[in-house]
Amino acid sequence: MGTRLTTTDHSRDIAGLKYVYPVLSRRAGGLSIGINFNTNNACNWRCIYCQVPDLKIGAAPDLDFQLLENELRFFLDNVLNGDFYQRFQVDEDKRVIKDIAISGNGEPTSVKDFDDAVALIGKIASEAGVLPQSNFVLITNGSLLHRSSVQNGLKKLKEYGGEVWFKFDSATEEGRALMNNAGQSRQASVENLLLSASLCPTKLQTCLLDYDKRGLSLEEKNAFLDLLRSIKAKGCVLKCIMLYTIARPSLQPESGRLEKLSLGTLNAFADEIRLLGFDVLVSD
Repeated sequence: MGTRLTTTDHSRDIAGLKYVYPVLSRRAGGLSIGINFNTNNACNWRCIYCQVPDLKIGAAPDLDFQLLENELRFFLDNVLNGDFYQRFQVDEDKRVIKDIAISGNGEPTSVKDFDDAVALIGKIASEAGVLPQSNFVLITNGSLLHRSSVQNGLKKLKEYGGEVWFKFDSATEEGRALMNNAGQSRQASVENLLLSASLCPTKLQTCLLDYDKRGLSLEEKNAFLDLLRSIKAKGCVLKCIMLYTIARPSLQPESGRLEKLSLGTLNAFADEIRLLGFDVLVSD
C-alpha cells in the first residue's frame, strides 16, 4: 500500500519525480498536480509561514525542459490510466484532477524562460485532455511581473484558460516586512497586481495568522479594505479573494510564534470584504 495523500502533506518528492508532485489541495478541493521549478528551495521572499525546508534566498535553477516534459506526460498518464489513485489511497470523491498548479518550493516566475515553461505545460496537459476541463494555476508572489518573460507567461496562461493566484498577505509595509520579508514595496506590489489582472484572470490569495497572539488587528483589516477600495476604483477586476490561515507547521524560525486564526475571524473579515463587492472564498 502506498503513502496516503492528505491535505496536510505537500511533500514535493512524494511521487519520486523532480518537477511534478501530487497534492490534495484545500483550496482546489481535490487533486492538484503541482509543478516545482524551485528544486533548490530558493525564493526571493521568506514568508514566516513557509513549509519549505532549508529555504534560501535566490532564484530557480535552469529548467530541464525535456525532463519536465517526460515527467508530466508520465504522471498524467498514470493518474488518468494507471493506478495512481489506488496507490495513494485517494478517496473516491477526490479522484478528479482539479488543477495543474505552478507553485513549488519558491517563486516560480524566477525561472529562466518562464513563458516557455508555461507553454510546454499547457501543451502537454491539453494533449492529455486535462485542459481545459481542469484549471491551470500560477501561484505567485507577483514580484517579478516587470519581466517580459513573466508577462508573456501570464498571457500564455490565459490562452489555456488559466488564472493567477497572487499572494498579498498584508496591505501595510510593517505587515509585509513581518509576514513576507519582502524587499518589494507595497506600492510596487499593488502595481504588479493591477498588471496581473490586466493580463490574466487573477485571484488574490491572503494568508492570515495569529502572530504572538496579536490576532487580526484593526490596522491590518482597515489597510486591506482601503487597498481593495483603491484597486476597485482603478478598474481592477479580481475573480475572487481567497482568505485562509495556516494548516501545516512552518519550517521558519518564527514557527513557534504562529497560530491559526479561527474560522469565525476569517468569516467575519470575509463579510466586510464582500460589502465592497468582491467575491470571497474562505478556507481554514
